[in-house]
Amino acid sequence: MPAQRKYPQELRDRAVKMVFELRQETGEKTGTIARVADRLGIHREALRTWVRQAEVDSGQRPGTSSSDAQRIAELERENRELRRANEILKAASAYFARELDPRLPR
Repeated sequence: MPAQRKYPQELRDRAVKMVFELRQETGEKTGTIARVADRLGIHREALRTWVRQAEVDSGQRPGTSSSDAQRIAELERENRELRRANEILKAASAYFARELDPRLPR
């Protein structure tokens, strides 16, 4: 179960949109995050992280996109489950091989 988020998704989306709009209007990159964060009462570093991720998702910045990160997490979870199942099957196979070995006394 994912952790509960401090800020709703709508607020996140609106804040990121405001940063991009302010950057486009003023032509400046510096200070826009601080202005929007102060205006909305959001922690500056939280907003900075959201903006960075939005830039990665849109291809403006290199990095792992949200959809790729989600897919990687799903594959890692599936991999863990398959490894666990494989270990269980190996243990069961070894157990039954010992039980069926005619050379060993019972």
